[in-house]
Amino acid sequence: MELRPLHIVNALLVDGAAPRAGSLLAVDGRIAAIDPTDIPEGAETVDARGQWLAPGIIDLGVFATDKPAFHFGGITRAALMPDTGPLDGAGLVERAAKGGKPDLWVHPIAAATKGLEGRELAEIGLMKAAGARAVATGRGRIADSGVMRRVLAYAASLGLVTIIHAEDEGLTAGAVATDGEMATRLGLSSAPAIAEAMAIARDLALVEETGAPVHFRQVTTARGLDLIRVAKARGMPVLCGITPAHLFLSDTAIGDFRTFARLSPPLRSEDDRQACLAAVADGTIDILSSGHDPRGPEDKRLPFAEALPGMAGAETLLAMGLNLVRDGHITPGRLFEMLATTPARLLGVDVGRLAIGKEADLILVDPDTPWQVDAKKMAAWAGNTPFDGMPVQGRATMIWKGGQRIR
Repeated sequence: MELRPLHIVNALLVDGAAPRAGSLLAVDGRIAAIDPTDIPEGAETVDARGQWLAPGIIDLGVFATDKPAFHFGGITRAALMPDTGPLDGAGLVERAAKGGKPDLWVHPIAAATKGLEGRELAEIGLMKAAGARAVATGRGRIADSGVMRRVLAYAASLGLVTIIHAEDEGLTAGAVATDGEMATRLGLSSAPAIAEAMAIARDLALVEETGAPVHFRQVTTARGLDLIRVAKARGMPVLCGITPAHLFLSDTAIGDFRTFARLSPPLRSEDDRQACLAAVADGTIDILSSGHDPRGPEDKRLPFAEALPGMAGAETLLAMGLNLVRDGHITPGRLFEMLATTPARLLGVDVGRLAIGKEADLILVDPDTPWQVDAKKMAAWAGNTPFDGMPVQGRATMIWKGGQRIR
């Protein structure tokens, strides 16, 4: 079936700090013009009615391919963490890459080591050839510094970024919460927040040694963020990310032993939460992602210490990001840098901006539509959200993948 040109009019284009009035033309699946004057015959015209037109969201580091949840959230591409499988072989990577096409692109992230066991390098080169767009240590870090150094050097030689989980397992083993008043009151095994900074410090030393580009998938403490700031100021090839949970919730959310708030890394103190908001505002944090990790009742309806960490985050990512805009921490343009532009650059895919020649992965966003998060009604295959019951504003109303409307 021939793809008709797409002409979106009366939009507010998110291609600078503030949305601006404009229109966009997509031809053959790519952005052909911004504010076009010549419209091809037979083009489909869509009236945006003053809604934001933004690049489709690229969710970096999900743990499940959950197409209904991604489409609800305005996500057109998802980078799949290697833990499911694990993705440590070319065949597994190739199969994962086909998981959502044609209306969702899944970009597999290769396991850094065989079985994600942290001992022997996986066949990263073969996995890159099969479609892997980055390398990751998975839910945990690689404890052996020699192995980690080899991973970084090899991934860098292939032009791949290494995505790192930053917690020192010597401190966090068996812990389900962060040291503090809440963990003490609930009688939960806990670990000091410094476990994150200690892991980051080691890996930054290895980055300095190898020159390899890295992305710390979640940095959630003031100490950790200070290390990232220094590394960036020194020109090191370092990115870091966070999920909305660590920006909007502190460890008080685990009160009443709420397992939906059992996350990895665990929720932090209010001081650390405020430090994370400041790091979003000053540009230290580069990427906002959902950490989408749906867990069914068999994993969550358990005593807190036995429940598995994780949250269904895809459906709330955009709405919580818009909260950051409303609260004055960032501009709309910066939000979509965090949600689309920077993830696209990390993965090496030709999307993420409203620019001529880019693939036409687009979303219309009504930033003001009110709705309430309801775990029972979520499109995700499990609704384990720590934001259950929270009133939010803003949602994606239309989605195009390569110029083809998919919602």
